[in-house]
Amino acid sequence: MPFQIVNSIISWFLKKRKHQMELFLKYPIDVQNELLFKLIRMAKDTEIGRNYCFSEINSYSKFTKQVPIQQYESIEPLIERNRQGEQNIFWPTPIKWFAKSSGTTNAKSKFIPVSNEALEDCHFKAGKDMLCLFFNNNPNAELFTGKGLRLGGSSAMYEDNNSFFGDLSAIIIENMPFWADFSSAPKQEVALMDEWESKMEAIVDETIKENITSLVGVPSWMLVLLNKVLEKTGKQNILEVWPNLEVYFHGGVNFNPYRSQFKRLIPKKEFKYYEIYNASEGFFAIQDRNNSLDLLLMLDYGIFYEFIPTANFDGENSVAIPLSEVELHKNYAVVITTNGGLWRYLIGDTVKFTSLNPYRIRITGRTKHFINAFGEELIIENAEEALKQACLKTDSEILEYTVAPIFMNDGQKGSHEWLIEFKKEPKDIHNFTLILDEALRAINSDYDAKRYHNMTLTLPKITLAKEGLFYNWLKQKNKLGGQHKIPRLSNTRTFLEAILAADNSISYAQ
Repeated sequence: MPFQIVNSIISWFLKKRKHQMELFLKYPIDVQNELLFKLIRMAKDTEIGRNYCFSEINSYSKFTKQVPIQQYESIEPLIERNRQGEQNIFWPTPIKWFAKSSGTTNAKSKFIPVSNEALEDCHFKAGKDMLCLFFNNNPNAELFTGKGLRLGGSSAMYEDNNSFFGDLSAIIIENMPFWADFSSAPKQEVALMDEWESKMEAIVDETIKENITSLVGVPSWMLVLLNKVLEKTGKQNILEVWPNLEVYFHGGVNFNPYRSQFKRLIPKKEFKYYEIYNASEGFFAIQDRNNSLDLLLMLDYGIFYEFIPTANFDGENSVAIPLSEVELHKNYAVVITTNGGLWRYLIGDTVKFTSLNPYRIRITGRTKHFINAFGEELIIENAEEALKQACLKTDSEILEYTVAPIFMNDGQKGSHEWLIEFKKEPKDIHNFTLILDEALRAINSDYDAKRYHNMTLTLPKITLAKEGLFYNWLKQKNKLGGQHKIPRLSNTRTFLEAILAADNSISYAQ
C-alpha cells in the first residue's frame, strides 16, 4: 500500500508540469525568441559574446549575420581550452562536465560542454517531462510502485585538469537528484561499471529480483539485455519476470526494425512504447501521445532551434531558417543554440515536421548518413521503411544492417550493398531483395528514377552477416553499449568494408 501512495504523490507532482508546457504550446515562436535573447544577454561578456558582438544583437537577422553556423571541428580549439581549465569562453557559468560523444562515424571523440543550466533546465527537466506526458496520457499508471530500469552507456568518468568527461549517461548519474536514483535500477555502483559485458551480467543479476515497471535505453542494447534476462531466468517472456512492466522509453536509433522483437518479448497488448530524442548536446523532443510516431519539440529547455533545408545543405555555409518558417514534411538539418554554450551548432541530425500546431517532428537521419553516389538521395527514413515492409511481407526479422554503394567499374552499373544480420532469415532472400527494392522505389522517386530499366542502379545486393558480426565489430572497437550504434547508410564503402574485414565467415546471397 505505501508504494501506491508514493506513486499517487509523485504522479500528481509530475502531471502539474503539463500546465507549464501550455505556454510554449500556445506561444511557440514567442517562447523561442525570448529564449534566444536571454541566451545572448547571459553570454554577452564571454569570449564568444565579445568576438561576435552579442551586445549589439537586437534581432534574429542580426544574430544570423554576426554568428556563423559551426560544426564541431570549428569550435574544437575553444573546447580544448575550456577542458584545460579556462572559463567564460562559451558560457558565463563554470563548465566542468564534458559529454564524450559516442557513435561509430568518427574515430576522433567529441567533447560536448555540459553546463549546470543544461543539466537542470534541459536533461533533468526532460526526464520529468517524459514521465509527466506518460502519466497525463495514462492516469492509472503505477510506475512508482516499482523501479525504472535504465540502461546507459559506459558510466566511467575521467578527470583532466579539474574537468570531467565521460558518456552523457555517466554525467547524469553523477548529478542525478535523489528521487530519480531512488526509483531507478540498477543501483549506482552497477550503473557506473565500465566494462560492458560484466556490467550487463550485473544488471541482470540485480534487476531480475526487482519489480521493474519501466525500461529506458537504446533498442539494440535493450534487446541484448532482455534476452540475457530470459536466458538467466529460463522464462518464456519478460512479463514472467516483470509482470508489472508498463512502458519502454526508447531513443538513439529508429525503432521500426526492433518493434516486432519487443512485441514478442513483451506480449502485453496495453504495453506502451514512448520515443525520446536526446543527445550529448541536449534533450530535444518527446513523444506526447500514446501510440504515436511523432515527437513534440520541447521549446523551453534552453535550446533555440534553427533549420536548414537539406536540399540546400552546404555545411557551415548553409542558410538556416527559424522555427516560424519551417514547412510540413520537408527534410531539415538541425541547428541549435543552447544554455550549454553551443552557438548555431550543427548537430548532424535531420528531421521533418509532421505538425506545426504544436510543432511535432520525426527524425529522418543524419547529415552524413545517406547515399547519394548516383543521385538517388537515399536517407535513413527511406531505408527503415523499406526494410519494415520487406520484413512484414517475408516474415523475417533484422538485428542490424548497414548499406553502402557499389561503385561503377569496368562498365558495370552501380548498386547498393546491404549487409544484414537477420534474427529470422527470410525463406527466399531473392524475394526479400525484390520487395525491398520495390518499396524503395515507391518511397523515393530519385531512387526509382535511377533504377528505371537498370539505367544507373541495378537490383540491390544482399550480403548475409554471420550471427554476432556487428556486435563483435563494436566490441573490437571498444564501442559496446549506450549510444554506440552501427552507421546505417554511408556514401562510401569504408564502414561496410571494415565490418566485413572483422569476420571472414560471410556468405553471399542474391
